[in-house]
Amino acid sequence: MEVMEKKFAVILAGGSGMRAGGEVPKQFQILHGLPVVWWSVKAFYSEDPGVEIRIVLHPGFFDLWDILYSELPDEEKKINVKLICGGRNRAESVKNGIMGIDPGTRAETLIAVHDAARPMIDASFVGRGWKSARESGAAIPVVAMTDSIRKLTSDGSVALDRSKYVRVQTPQVFYGDILKDAYSRDLLPTMTDDASVVEAAGVEIALYEGAENNIKITNPFDFKIAELLLEDR
Repeated sequence: MEVMEKKFAVILAGGSGMRAGGEVPKQFQILHGLPVVWWSVKAFYSEDPGVEIRIVLHPGFFDLWDILYSELPDEEKKINVKLICGGRNRAESVKNGIMGIDPGTRAETLIAVHDAARPMIDASFVGRGWKSARESGAAIPVVAMTDSIRKLTSDGSVALDRSKYVRVQTPQVFYGDILKDAYSRDLLPTMTDDASVVEAAGVEIALYEGAENNIKITNPFDFKIAELLLEDR
């Protein structure tokens, strides 16, 4: 009997994002006519309108969200989202975001965790993530290193072979039971993303094709780049 697959997109939008400038955190600033976070919502919805989209917010941002949502174009409000109260750090926010999700059997549930500060994903990108995780159980998008890189040492620095390194992006996608089990364990400060948490639980991580334009908005210049990319889209 065919198992009905359930998809959950957990979009983390709880940071202060002050380095990006502006009067509100970067994930709520307007980018090409819509809040930054909403571009990620649109990408997941476009790939599959049946996905459950959860936006994890700092408890102090709920009033701001209400204002932003009220100002969305009417056609955007057809997309239903569930708001989740974030935690004191990223790990706690992810835990809150996946709380209440019943993973069911191994093939029933997929969970994607995505940073709201990466608004440039589209439906095809999201689809690659679901497909890779469906085949492997745990998958993350990566892109090749193009800059020369060096490792800092106590004596200065040494050059590294960039062909042996990749840059990690989001969404990172997992079978629900794998992700929930990993986050039920003790977490270390060195676990800076979901892949490191899952890997520490003994699960091998698969890599799927990321995109150079999947930039993370960190400073005001990044907003300019994102605007140009969306205009081209």
